[in-house]
Amino acid sequence: MKINTVAVIGAGTMGAGIAQICAQRGWKTRLFDTYELSLENAIININLFWNKGISIGKNNEEQIEQWSRNLKIYTDISKAIFEADLVIEAVPEKMSLKKEIFLKLDKLTSEETILASNTSSLSISEIANVTNNPERVIGMHFFNPVPIMKLLEIIRHDKCSEKTIRTAELIGSELGKTTILVNDFPGFATSRLGVVLGNEAIRMLSEGVASASDIDTAMMLGYKHPIGPLELTDLVGLDVRRDILNNLAKSFSDDSYLPHPLLDKLVKEGELGSKTSKGIYDWSNGVKSDRNDL
Repeated sequence: MKINTVAVIGAGTMGAGIAQICAQRGWKTRLFDTYELSLENAIININLFWNKGISIGKNNEEQIEQWSRNLKIYTDISKAIFEADLVIEAVPEKMSLKKEIFLKLDKLTSEETILASNTSSLSISEIANVTNNPERVIGMHFFNPVPIMKLLEIIRHDKCSEKTIRTAELIGSELGKTTILVNDFPGFATSRLGVVLGNEAIRMLSEGVASASDIDTAMMLGYKHPIGPLELTDLVGLDVRRDILNNLAKSFSDDSYLPHPLLDKLVKEGELGSKTSKGIYDWSNGVKSDRNDL
């Protein structure tokens, strides 16, 4: 199946990043969100990324002009997904919201359109089963920052067709990603491991084992992780990590997955990581530093 037109549902950090790489690939890309401000911020951040690329010699102004022509924004979902070959949903991790969106997508798109969810932990099967054609629904879990991270986790469910799986793998390859194929289990492969490591690192921080930066350095230098678990938690968003942990605890009926109280506390106080300038680290003025008040 040849991809010409892609619609991305949700203009948050992940949605914007997905739309960016699709536009760079040369596909007609439509970014949808119900909030105009979210769309405006997404375009600002995409342009900042592209312009930074000029300064380091990765791209030029002519390329940016072409990519910009490929990318359009919409607040009308029916217009955004009209005749799309691929729709990628990238809204917050709320099952009710995702089901609502996939019900709309099922009614408004061709039966040939691939419907993908960027969920990092929710059941693809449960999402797919609200549609009349679950065989065309698949999980495509990208990683933040999308333009840089090379991994794409593809999640299949029992009713997913082999054609859909092969198409998703091809899409990943064309976007320059390395794909892995996993079955539809809670947390899949990456989120299940990642959030558990991050939660334990938060526990260690709260117990005073070491500073956040030293815990992160230990994992980077001792285990060759490219980024420490605490910094990664801040970049992904503490609210996102908390929601994944709660979903895992519920899915497995296992309280060991529950988010550490410090994580809950920070989320309740609105300190969600780099996007709010404060989380496990202080990100004021874009500079990461340890906090002394945790």
